[in-house]
Parts: sequence; C-alpha cells; structure tokens
Amino acid sequence: MDFRLTPRQEELRSAARELTAFITKYELDCEENNGLPPQAHTEIRDAVLDSGLQAVNMPQEWGGAGLTILEQVTVQAELGRLTGALWDMVWRPANALSHCTPEQRERYLVPVIRGQRRDCYAVSEPEAGSDPQSLRTTATRTADGWILNGEKWFVTVGDHADFMIVLAAAGDDRAPTLFLVDKDTPGIEMTRVPRWMHTFVYEHPEFTFTEVFVPDTAVLGEIGQGYDITRSWFTEERLMIAARTIGAAERALELARDWAVGRRQFGSPIADFQLIQGMLADCAVDIAVNRAYTHQVAWEVDEGLTDRKTLHAKAAIAKLSASEASGRVIDRCLQIFGGRGYDRSYPVERLYRELRVDRIWEGTSEIQRVIIANELIKRGTDVLRMPSAQ
Repeated sequence: MDFRLTPRQEELRSAARELTAFITKYELDCEENNGLPPQAHTEIRDAVLDSGLQAVNMPQEWGGAGLTILEQVTVQAELGRLTGALWDMVWRPANALSHCTPEQRERYLVPVIRGQRRDCYAVSEPEAGSDPQSLRTTATRTADGWILNGEKWFVTVGDHADFMIVLAAAGDDRAPTLFLVDKDTPGIEMTRVPRWMHTFVYEHPEFTFTEVFVPDTAVLGEIGQGYDITRSWFTEERLMIAARTIGAAERALELARDWAVGRRQFGSPIADFQLIQGMLADCAVDIAVNRAYTHQVAWEVDEGLTDRKTLHAKAAIAKLSASEASGRVIDRCLQIFGGRGYDRSYPVERLYRELRVDRIWEGTSEIQRVIIANELIKRGTDVLRMPSAQ
C-alpha cells in the first residue's frame, strides 16, 4: 500500500490551502459581527469558483469538481482549519441532490454548483433528532401534489439558503420521503434563530410548515426513499467531519507549538517544561492516528472494497474518533496558551467552541457508538479489518 499523496492530491491540497489562506482574513470579522456582509460573501464565492473547488462532491459534467472521496477528504482537512465555520462557504451541495431528475437538476442542483443558489437540509425536529424515525412532519396527498405540515429545527444554512430538502412522512403509510421546497413557498415561516455557543457564518434556524403545497415534481428520489438517501449522505458527511476536525486540530497544534517555543516563564520557554511537552506529544498522536484512519476509510470507499453496512460503521468510527480526539487536542492547546487561549481574538478559543458541535451533529458520539456496536454484534470484528485485494 502506498499512502503518499498523489500529484493530483498534492495539487488539490495546495489549492485548498491557498483558498483557506484567502478566507482566513475574514475570520475576525465573522467573529466580531456574528457573520459576514454580502460583499464578503460575494468575494469568497468568486474565490471559490476561481479555485475550482466548488461542489467537489458533484461530477464535472454537471459543473462540479468531481473529486473522489479521498480527494474530498484532502480538501476538507485544509478547509477545516478555518474558524467561524467559514469552511462551509466552500459549498458542497447535499449528496441527496444527486438523485434529482434532469428537470430538478437544472432548477436546483446546477445553480447550487455555480454558486447561484444554496440548499439546506431540514431533517431534525423537536422530537426527532438522533431518532429520525420519530419525525412528525407530514406530507398529505392531494390531487396534484402534497401538503406539508410540521416543524424543523437546526436547519444549518437555513438563513442563507433559498430552497430546502425536507424529510416528511408521506401519505397514509408515512413513507419517509424527501421534498425539494423553495423557501419562499407560502406557509413556510422561520420562527426562531437560536444563539449558539459557536460563531457560525450561517445560522441554524427553526422553521414551521403550515399547509405548504408542493407539486408532485418536488419529490426527490422515490416515495419512501428518504431514510436511505439521508443515510448515504450521513456516511460521506461523517468522513468529511472527521477530515475537517483533524485539520482544525492540526492548526491548533501548530499555534500551540509556536506559542510554547516563544512564550517564556520562569526564565525558559514553556516548551522546555515536560508537562507542556506531554500535551504537545499527545496532540500529535491524536492527529496522526485519526488522519491515517480517515484516509484509509476514504480510500476504501473509492476502491469499492467495503460493503455498504460495514462502510457505514467505519465512517462512524472515523467521525467518533476524530471529533473526540480533536476536542482533546484543542482543549490542550487552549491550556498551553493560558489566559490568552480564552481570548476570542485567538483562533484556539474559537476552535474550542466550534469543535464541540462535531460530537453532536450528523449523529452524536453516542449514536456512532450504537452503530459500531451493532455492526460488531451482528457481523463480528470484520469492521476492524483492512480489506483484502483477493
């Protein structure tokens, strides 16, 4: 096995790092003003298009960058270094949109790829978070379409997006189904914009749907496919979370290492103190091990070497391990900075707040453990094995 980056992967990493460096200059503005003005959005959008890293998860024939999963992981690790979740401005359309009909693709997906529209995924509800099968949003059949009623929470990018991918229980059978819904459709109301622990360039609003009519052409995929399409999205997104958290942890370690070398106390650089050295070493271990595993699983996806159920569990391992390890890394790095690490003008403080959500969204750490344990109980320890070329 050759774990070296290919020339193509190195090229992508360099492009992502250059784009990240450009976006970094917006970090403090985002922190101090809880977001960015329209001009900044336009400037970053143009930079993304110039970089060629728009819609990395969509094929080139549709206008995307057409990257493999391992290539996407390479890019996301660089973007994860950004605070303010500015990585999300380098848009990746929801994977569910690959299920669009040709007509839906032209109306929704292609404009997203071009940076002209933005999607958001409306799945979670007051009673349906970790358990999406408890969803209460309904889609009632009419003669020429569907009537949606319900409530959605934690709709990331919901303030900026102009259309939504809504999961609802359709018909008398309550078949879980996805619908493409323009946000300006009558009956949709953004009822609350919660204030979160982290600063995010976009918001995560709450929405209500009251007698919202959508035509038959709004169904994404097939009736009843909502969970399967969403589950596939979760697998890839969990790998991307693993990659981004590793990138964030690496930035934090770089900053903490430089601080430890330059900061003097008791007549010596604090890097001379063994307790500081221990924290730096533990950070390096957490980063190196999780980067290697995330790359391994991404490679398995691209090579088609792992069945879907085992891959689902391996992505859960990557997300669980990387998000928790990165939390440990940033906690140590903040400690190395001492009082300055608690100052919001320092990236380590912002990363400390922002990395916490990665143990919650797209499946909590506890849900990842359930997924992994179920795979072990039902199918044994194959989930731990490297795939064979045989």
